[in-house]
Amino acid sequence: MSITIKPDPFDLFNEWFQEAQKTPAIEEPTAMTLATVDPEGMPAARIVLLKAIERGGFTFYTNLGSVKAQHLRENPRAALCFHWMPLEKQVRVQGVCTQVSDEEADAYFASRPKQSQIGAWASKQSQPYHERLELEKRVALFAAKYALSAVPRPEFWSGFHLEPSTIEFWLKQPYRLHDRVRYTRVGGQWQSARLFP
Repeated sequence: MSITIKPDPFDLFNEWFQEAQKTPAIEEPTAMTLATVDPEGMPAARIVLLKAIERGGFTFYTNLGSVKAQHLRENPRAALCFHWMPLEKQVRVQGVCTQVSDEEADAYFASRPKQSQIGAWASKQSQPYHERLELEKRVALFAAKYALSAVPRPEFWSGFHLEPSTIEFWLKQPYRLHDRVRYTRVGGQWQSARLFP
């Protein structure tokens, strides 16, 4: 079995992503590693969740005070990696991030469970605190504030959209002779090439 090259890498990604979503052993198919770089060039990586595949890219959400958001403001270039181990498949993505529109952020925030919305208000993401009680008090404060009303999106909470310049698909093969296909965007068109493992 080898990777079937398609003209558009998003057609191949969606095929693999749908397979991952249908695989019971994959608890969170939307989980992806996001790698960013700080102003001194130090890389940082963490797991975030893919929330949309649209406009030729990948969208995720975060507190704008988070480390990842600060990094992306300084340097919008970033990388993603999906690893669906039970399927022995991996997808690597590199590209440039832009912040989503207020309308997009509002729509996604409104779709979240109310407790998650309250959590967004309560968390001063990436800032230190002394004891768990501080966070719990903030959760209680905002839960009471919005107990009888809809929870608005905080101004400090939004999303980023990564538009890829390269997407690489990796399929495990015996004896580490893995199948790899890299798509590169050149002049608005996708070009594909198989890579040695």
